[in-house]
Amino acid sequence: MSFGHPLLLLTLLAVPLAIGLYALLERRRMRYAITFTNVDILASVAGRRSLRRYVPPVLFLIALALLCVSLARPRRSTLVASDKATVILVVDVSGSMHATDVKPTRLGAAQAAVRTFLDHVPSRVRVGLIAFSSEPQVAAPPSTDRDVVRQSLDELGFFQAYGGTAIGDALAAAVDLGKKTLQGSGPQTIAYVVSKPSPLVSILFLSDGKQTRGSLTPLAGAQRAKTAGIPVYTVALGTPNGVLTRPFGGFGGVAPTRIPVPPDPATLSAIARMTGGKFFNAQSSDALQTAYKQLGSKLGRVPGSKEVTNEAVLLAALALLAAGVLSALWSPRLP
Repeated sequence: MSFGHPLLLLTLLAVPLAIGLYALLERRRMRYAITFTNVDILASVAGRRSLRRYVPPVLFLIALALLCVSLARPRRSTLVASDKATVILVVDVSGSMHATDVKPTRLGAAQAAVRTFLDHVPSRVRVGLIAFSSEPQVAAPPSTDRDVVRQSLDELGFFQAYGGTAIGDALAAAVDLGKKTLQGSGPQTIAYVVSKPSPLVSILFLSDGKQTRGSLTPLAGAQRAKTAGIPVYTVALGTPNGVLTRPFGGFGGVAPTRIPVPPDPATLSAIARMTGGKFFNAQSSDALQTAYKQLGSKLGRVPGSKEVTNEAVLLAALALLAAGVLSALWSPRLP
């Protein structure tokens, strides 16, 4: 917690002054002698001494303290969206993504999860999309236009879905794209106060298999991301027993070919660990949705602070209202 005008916290001295004034008034009231002929009526009016009679004054003091704090413009630490932040989405579109162990297919689940991500990521964060199988292809350059990304996302099924999986090359392509975007961005304009620097480019990488193609190994690609200071958040999609059924088993009525397509969580976990990202193992569409929703609420944001003056004033008003209601309910009444 920090304050825009910390010197105004001196107004909190009004709280002990109010306590002292309350205690003084209580002592003066005890000095007065009361003459009352009907003691029974007096007892019913006065009631028994109870601690609850102190609740309204305490609530009043809390409200007073909150109002004093609000004058100092309090701020709390939080994650705030950055205008210069960029998220590069990297999606595996190899043939194994058509396996149905994750419903409706691995690729269909990935497309749905990316849409969830786009719904939760801040609107002013640039988002780009790379599709890869044997080689990476930029499906949508980083921009704040979500419609462009969604349109490219819908067309992922038309990308090359054969030739293997080049994880290392896809990582390197995402790093290069992120660096170019950061170099070409203009001056940073942030609506909140940023407390310390944070990576402005993040990579969200989804794959469902082991590397089978490419000039760079997965860890070599991860090293490029680490050198550039870009965290990679990885998602291993699929179940260990996932298989891909292909209809071309041969001529003469030969049964379709069943190809095992297990994911490679060990490699993807190592990539995330090396680059300072986070690893998710998604074996169902629900798990994938949860991961992308969580990341959509986190990526593209930097540590900063947000003013909470309005919240403090609201709490003070609620405390005053509660004090008034309880005081009216608990005050003694004549029979």
